[in-house]
Amino acid sequence: MDTAVREWLLSQLGRSTDLAELTARYTRLGTGRAVAIEVVRERLAELLSSPGSVSVSGVVSINVSANIAAYERQLAELLSGKPPAPDDPTVPDDEDTGAFGVIRLVERPRR
Repeated sequence: MDTAVREWLLSQLGRSTDLAELTARYTRLGTGRAVAIEVVRERLAELLSSPGSVSVSGVVSINVSANIAAYERQLAELLSGKPPAPDDPTVPDDEDTGAFGVIRLVERPRR
């Protein structure tokens, strides 16, 4: 894992993330994006397995639903390819990616 990938991972996952763990995952998975997706999925699963909110009347109230939503958004962005990772394969501008689009045709109501 080079410096650019390491810095990208730290920017996605936070500076407190263990570098040795990231390096081991990168060796196993091969790309920075795969590492980030795996870590975010683990963090999301950990939050989902714990209670969503805890409240002690008049003392404290904790709700993690905003954190769950934030991890879900981050995971969706990573899966869609944004933001680009330094080790993502590049596609030249003039090359066709082989992708195709789907258009849904809906009949308009008659007047």
